[in-house]
Amino acid sequence: MGLPLSSLARIGAYTLKQHIRGGKYPLVLMLEPLFRCNLACPGCGKIDYPDAILNQRLSYDQCMAAIDECGAPAVSIAGGEPLLHREMPQIVQGFLERKKLVILCTNALLLKKKIDDYQPSPFFTWSIHLDGDRQMHDEAVDLEGTYDVAVEAIHLAKAKGFRVQVNCTVFDGADPARLATFFDKMEALGVEITVSPGYAYERAADQDHFLNRERTKQFFRDVFRRGKGGKAWTFTNSPLFLDFLAGNQSYECTPWSMPLRTVFGWQKPCYLLGEGYVDSFAELMEGTDWEQYGVGKYEKCANCMTHCGFEGTAATDAIRHPLKMLSVARKGVRTEGAMAPDIDLSRQRPAEQVYSSHVERELAKIEAADPAAAKRVAGRR
Repeated sequence: MGLPLSSLARIGAYTLKQHIRGGKYPLVLMLEPLFRCNLACPGCGKIDYPDAILNQRLSYDQCMAAIDECGAPAVSIAGGEPLLHREMPQIVQGFLERKKLVILCTNALLLKKKIDDYQPSPFFTWSIHLDGDRQMHDEAVDLEGTYDVAVEAIHLAKAKGFRVQVNCTVFDGADPARLATFFDKMEALGVEITVSPGYAYERAADQDHFLNRERTKQFFRDVFRRGKGGKAWTFTNSPLFLDFLAGNQSYECTPWSMPLRTVFGWQKPCYLLGEGYVDSFAELMEGTDWEQYGVGKYEKCANCMTHCGFEGTAATDAIRHPLKMLSVARKGVRTEGAMAPDIDLSRQRPAEQVYSSHVERELAKIEAADPAAAKRVAGRR
């Protein structure tokens, strides 16, 4: 169940054109139109905000302005839980009318109730949050029964003709054999897989279960070894990104490849790190000191190997070295032998604690815009 050829051609032509032009360009708009969620996953660093902020929403017009500003060929809608947003069907339709590839990420708890608000399209994909088998996933989201709800939603969505993929985040302590068996099940269901190690959000409730880079590489080698170098399964991830996860590529991240727009504005510098916010995409691209961020440069980036930071690097590498990409795609990911050298961390600058200042500034903006609303939720902060 790959992407339609027209969509692949559109994205490929965009990427090649931008690459020839040179400079920095986005591949996917990451959109968080709200932070509110109906789960409280211990590994999530996105929902730890006061109610006044959790009640904020990006409007339809703001979402359309975001994609028009950045011009990325695809948009991934996350949050929070997007299905809590009342305008979400209109937002999805607006992106489709702009001929964008739309990926709607959801924990699926509301999908059965909401699914008829959406229409199947080769350019629209449900991305179901599923962090492994029943025990792995229910533990990851800290709510028993969510795995069964998500799998039921997958069957329902496929029966109605939708494209479906699962979004699988891996944490320390995961068992490679069990994850491989889970991938086998998704393959049998005809579902594609987006896989990534979790990012160690500083605001996540559980700080003890994030993989470091060394364990990430060995873990994915142990997983891919059980699936013919990963060829046994259908990933949405690029072959070179999977090769990177297995320690066979030395990549620096490309943080601007998947820029994030939230209720705060455009997030500096990337989807994972909230070091500052600006009002326009142009300000993000031109006003960010990109050399200050990345593995080996900044302490908060030290263990990052996530897809949103490194898929852009893998895409650029594929353009520059197409034969290498084709070789990995044909032979599978190498799971034995020496790993590629990793980046030296000895010169990274220390982390800066900026979370509280962003929250206070946003609360002040909310109160200034609507004093009555801010007062109603003040007691719930």
